Amino acid sequence: MPTVNATVPTEDGVCAVTLHTPAEHGSWPAVIVYPDAVGVRETFSAMADRLAGLGYAVLLPDVYYRAGEFAPFDIATVFGDPAERNRLFSLMQSLTTERVVRDANAFLEFLAGRPEVSGDRVGTTGYCMGGRISLIVAGNRPDRIAAAASFHGGFLAVADEPDSPHLLADRTAANVLVAGAENDDSFPPDQQERLEQALTAAGVRHSVEIYPAQHGFAVPDAPAFDAAASERHWTALADLYAKSLGT
Repeated sequence: MPTVNATVPTEDGVCAVTLHTPAEHGSWPAVIVYPDAVGVRETFSAMADRLAGLGYAVLLPDVYYRAGEFAPFDIATVFGDPAERNRLFSLMQSLTTERVVRDANAFLEFLAGRPEVSGDRVGTTGYCMGGRISLIVAGNRPDRIAAAASFHGGFLAVADEPDSPHLLADRTAANVLVAGAENDDSFPPDQQERLEQALTAAGVRHSVEIYPAQHGFAVPDAPAFDAAASERHWTALADLYAKSLGT
């Protein structure tokens, strides 16, 4: 798929992004893809291409741009190496809610000025850490986010956590899709129930499902990648966007 390399000025610096579009000339509804904790890499570029092929202009941002250049992580070994795990967690913790929202505002402004983008209704999707970000952005920009998805996202409805995404339910206007992984300590049954109750009470159109797969099921280079669950996620994502954004 055609890909544009660009930079987006933010309040904190300059974020490198790629914009993936369908092969034919035109303009399409926009989608922002938030990667998992390991960050942007070839796997996510391929996923952005596949999403673009469904009829969307897909923005893939380097969410760790504040760190400058750093050695990429090896997803197969990062969690088993204490030093690498600590380095990764430090980057993850740098993405505060305030920073995530500031970045999203910049991304939305960038998309609004692109000829490849049609309309102002935008979708988000995210994986692992990115699933949490996807819901945070939807809750903070209800004027723009029409559809928000989270796949094997963690810490989506944490009790006594002031920045927990479930507390944004009454500010969310998007159609929401959450697909968790079974036996996932980052999104256990109590969080599943808490999120479901919050979205229902707020009148948010939503689906909260648990796939019979492990954390990381949708990302092809993840050790827990599950082909059947991944295809299920693509089908669900395509349906969400078709209903919420059109093509």
